[in-house]
Amino acid sequence: MTNYDSLPDTSRVWIYQANQPISKEKALKIQERLEAFTQQWTAHSHALRAYGEIRNHRFIILMVDESQAGASGCSIDKSVHFVQQLEREFDLNLFDRMNFAYLEKEELKAASREEFAQLYADEKINDETLVFDNLIKNKGEFDTAWVKKLGESWHQRMV
Repeated sequence: MTNYDSLPDTSRVWIYQANQPISKEKALKIQERLEAFTQQWTAHSHALRAYGEIRNHRFIILMVDESQAGASGCSIDKSVHFVQQLEREFDLNLFDRMNFAYLEKEELKAASREEFAQLYADEKINDETLVFDNLIKNKGEFDTAWVKKLGESWHQRMV
């Protein structure tokens, strides 16, 4: 597996948020699968410089340096099938884009779109609340803008 620090800021990123915290035991097994997958991930028979990790016991992150070989439709399909396999094997939902993660003090919380809007209406969260923007596109954005204030995020449209 490629080292995180060796990937350029232009590396493409996919973030999958679990519907529940991933236990330490499951995280270790998933990390092993991520390492094996990223080592053999190819696009048109060219090895991809790829990286995968679990963050905060909630997020599965895949990155690809496309400067040497781009992630093609087929290779992206392989990654989606791989993540779907993780879902089945570890009883997770990783494709619900309307499950929002945010920080309450130092604690990572998640809420459905409806719950998130209600939290905002009840003033339990506000425009200063830190949210996770899982729609970012590259490593540079991941490093600088993955976590941002709700008022500066697309999440604002959902409240």
